[in-house]
Amino acid sequence: MQGHASKGVDPVEKEWHSLSVVDCMAELQSSQDGLSETEAAMRRQQFGANQLAEGNKVSLLTVFLNQFRDFMILVLLAATLISGLLGEYTDAITIIAIIILNGVLGFVQEVRAEKSLAALKELTAPVARVRRAGQVLSLPARDLVPGDMVLLADGDRVPADARIVTATHFAVEESALTGESLPVNKQPDLTVQGDAPLGDRRNMVYMGTMVTRGKAEILVTATGMQTEMGKIAHLMQQSEDTLTPLQKRLEELGKVLVWLALGLTVVVVLTGVLHGHPWVQMFLAGVSLAVAAIPEGLPAIVTIALALGVQRMIKRNAIVRKLPSVETLGCATVICSDKTGTLTQNRMTALHVYADGVTYDISGTGYEPAGEFLLAGQKVHPDKRAALKSLIEIGAVCNNALMVQKNSENGSQWQVQGDPTEGALLVMAAKAGFTEPDSVYTRLGERPFDSERKMMSVLVQHGNEYMAFVKGAPDVLLKKSTRMFSGGREVGLSAGLQKSIVEMNDRFANEALRNLAFAYKMFPSQEAAMAGDWESDLVFVGLCGMMDPPREEAYEAILKCREAGIRTVMITGDHQQTATAIAKKLTILPEGGKVLTGAELDKLSDEDLLRLAKQTFVYARVSPEHKLRIVRALQANGEIVAMTGDGVNDAPAIKQADIGISMGKSGTDVAKEASSLVLADDNFATIVAAVEEGRGIYDNIKKFIRYLLASNVGEIVTMFLAMLIGLPLPLQPIQILWVNLVTDGLPAIALGVDPAEKDIMKRRPRNVHEGIFARGMGTKILSRGILIGIVTLAVFMYTLQREHNLHLAQTMAYATLTMAQLILVFDCRSLEGGILKRNFFGNIWLILAVVSSVLLFLITLYVPSIARAFDTVALSPTQWAIVLVLAAIPTFALSIRRAGRNALRPKDKNDSHRFAA
Repeated sequence: MQGHASKGVDPVEKEWHSLSVVDCMAELQSSQDGLSETEAAMRRQQFGANQLAEGNKVSLLTVFLNQFRDFMILVLLAATLISGLLGEYTDAITIIAIIILNGVLGFVQEVRAEKSLAALKELTAPVARVRRAGQVLSLPARDLVPGDMVLLADGDRVPADARIVTATHFAVEESALTGESLPVNKQPDLTVQGDAPLGDRRNMVYMGTMVTRGKAEILVTATGMQTEMGKIAHLMQQSEDTLTPLQKRLEELGKVLVWLALGLTVVVVLTGVLHGHPWVQMFLAGVSLAVAAIPEGLPAIVTIALALGVQRMIKRNAIVRKLPSVETLGCATVICSDKTGTLTQNRMTALHVYADGVTYDISGTGYEPAGEFLLAGQKVHPDKRAALKSLIEIGAVCNNALMVQKNSENGSQWQVQGDPTEGALLVMAAKAGFTEPDSVYTRLGERPFDSERKMMSVLVQHGNEYMAFVKGAPDVLLKKSTRMFSGGREVGLSAGLQKSIVEMNDRFANEALRNLAFAYKMFPSQEAAMAGDWESDLVFVGLCGMMDPPREEAYEAILKCREAGIRTVMITGDHQQTATAIAKKLTILPEGGKVLTGAELDKLSDEDLLRLAKQTFVYARVSPEHKLRIVRALQANGEIVAMTGDGVNDAPAIKQADIGISMGKSGTDVAKEASSLVLADDNFATIVAAVEEGRGIYDNIKKFIRYLLASNVGEIVTMFLAMLIGLPLPLQPIQILWVNLVTDGLPAIALGVDPAEKDIMKRRPRNVHEGIFARGMGTKILSRGILIGIVTLAVFMYTLQREHNLHLAQTMAYATLTMAQLILVFDCRSLEGGILKRNFFGNIWLILAVVSSVLLFLITLYVPSIARAFDTVALSPTQWAIVLVLAAIPTFALSIRRAGRNALRPKDKNDSHRFAA
């Protein structure tokens, strides 16, 4: 808290959990009657509204203008100016159209993503019950101030950070803040050490968490940005957005091409002038080459490829908020995932039951009442197993949760109202067909669970029978039991039976299960039952092991990630034992892999963390600050980090990561706003689909960069060699621009939708420092481009020498250059195998684009008015034969050579990610 409060309220942030209720009341100048309206108004003026500060809203105009800040867009504008100065107004209009198309595509995609997110948002606890001057009022939660007394009950969302004053059987679910999936039983009389982590502060409640059981009165200690959620919001503001690898590479490429274009312009102009050409003509030729050297369509084609990939991802339930971040997934080396709700279902499920010396498995997960009881893999009927049936009935009757079925857009879904552990027992009973316990047993009384007794008991009537049903901690119930229900009757609880129960409890615990024990006690009459002790001399029935189970699809997704060279790391606020068990089930934690806790992290220097981060696969009991530090350590090690999560505690790390991924259904608004990608179905497996799309998009971007630059190199080599040896211009400036902007453009766009190659998810992630021209791509561009230039110039020289007709020779060169580039595009479909590897008809859009480009080219030859503008003449069949044969040489000669070399090279099974040069 900041500023000076009225009546001397201490503005300094305190460790309220370490103070008694009396001390907290004194510090905040409050009482159980609450504040007066006057005092509350004064504090509201001082501390501000109880809401998180929102970031600056970006206007739609700013979003649109931001689309034109890219370096390549600025290059396009320069190309537009040059074309206008040359009098090529048609070309200038074409480039402007590309620029506007690029901006509109990016703008529409960002706005559409925000609308998709808005549809996912849900209202959260707008109203709080507050005691003011002894009167209980319902007020907007934003009006709360430090010192207010707030009343909470089952189902309420906690509106502010607060010290618990009084509580009755009170539990709060804090997974959104701490990552711990189980509700925390709260105790107002406790005082906790000042350095205790959030999850261990059992005398406090925090903004945004949910009450699952009981009721309480709380004293507000912090509001708005001073709450734990406010601190997380502040951490997010400190996180910096970074450029994606593709953005960095394209910036570098753009700068190289600009300097190359300027250099070529100067060299060609000077060379031509020295050979006697008019300098004006050479200047026009030089500027045309400068425009040719810069792939004007690249930014637009990149945007189109990303946008089309985004549309495919939306169909696979991945909503992209920031367009350039899509391709970052293609080089992700680490996926840091929260556990609760991301790798697990955030739904407690009963998995095993131990009764009458037998262990039963229970199939089915979540709250859907569909599953079977299995013994050694064989289905059994609980109603035919007396001890099993008794345990199920005790769990369902000694229970205050409710199962409800709610309709949604995705159909009818089951939900649990109340404690998730009790909900798991109800679902287990429903799987056994025991769905209406109240119709069988009449409840006469209850002793609720509390943390001292560690048990709950209810008194029930069944016909003329009166009995107490008890559930609780296994060690406690075992001590209070004298007999055991076995073989359909009660037997003495011998030392051997007790040992078996303890061993089974330990076995369940080692699997990170939460164990409950069940027992009962019979009474001869209602009077005896009402007067008797319900929780002594019990008959022990059995154990039930529960856990928040892993998502079924997460296991396969993690295997696919590993196959793709991506390491999965679990970062959770949950306990070490639980996190370790889930990590082993999902094969996240390998033999020898390290597990670190938040307490251990605090003792590590940054240098030690950098070293250990390479071998650590699970981080448990961590805070939001820890998560942020872990992500930064991985990034410092050169990793490209994807961070997934759904809670507020995940948001700072999500924002810091190279690509942040949030959950659309269970995710908090804060997590969604911090992310680049939202999983609409909360499915971890969707991340694998997104990685595949990201890799495919990057491959396609490299394909059309290779195509455009090889084509441009061909144009440059043709013009430069001609100038060097003193020949006339082999190509007119308008022909160069037409090839560069129109004929090349459509096939390049079609490469942007090329289907991914089959081995795309078996390659290792590309190195983040890898340049555009890595893996032999620069060699391919130069070799094809130089060959295209040589054959084009050869056709020009042959025709000029034979026919002595400059216009015919230029037309032949123009045709050879165009057809060589259109043949080359099929070679560019494979980054490794070339034209002979991929199915020719595998991309119908490419075939249509090439046909369209051929037609556009033919118009410049055979439509008289257009042919005059392009200085072209019609070609004979013989001349076409010469053009097509020579145009095919650059692609087929090198592809056949490469295919032969690859066939002779021994296969390296560990080198599936390499690309042949």
